[in-house]
Amino acid sequence: MPRRKVKLAFISDELARKVTYNKRKKGLIKKVTELTTLCDVPACAIISSPFDSETEVWPNQEGAMKVIERYQNSYMRDEKRNVNQEKFIMQMITKARDQIRKMKQDNREKELNLLMFACLQNNNLSIDLTAEELKDFDKLVEKKLKEVGSKIETLN
Repeated sequence: MPRRKVKLAFISDELARKVTYNKRKKGLIKKVTELTTLCDVPACAIISSPFDSETEVWPNQEGAMKVIERYQNSYMRDEKRNVNQEKFIMQMITKARDQIRKMKQDNREKELNLLMFACLQNNNLSIDLTAEELKDFDKLVEKKLKEVGSKIETLN
């Protein structure tokens, strides 16, 4: 027979709340024990009770301190991989800017290729180019001539 669905809400009856707390605490400690045994993972549980003044620590105070220290040491060691929201967003912005810069370069090279082929078809160069565009165009033509020259050498 399946259990009925538990409604997650504050239990107003103090005795029922205490009984539920003790059952859940026992189940939680059992799960942590199983996790450490079956998966060989160091784990601890620190449970602060509103019913007791003493905080319960599993497996014991020293074991919990070892797990906490191990976690803190691993956090410091992997600090370059651990990022906060601001650092993550800055990394994403930098990555997007690099992609945009590369795409602009690719687009510029494609435009110059089209201009080069148009010049070859018409046998004349457009006069409406700036000095920087002419320099880029000159570099592209030299690059293409070198490629053609190297291909001719490999064929010979």
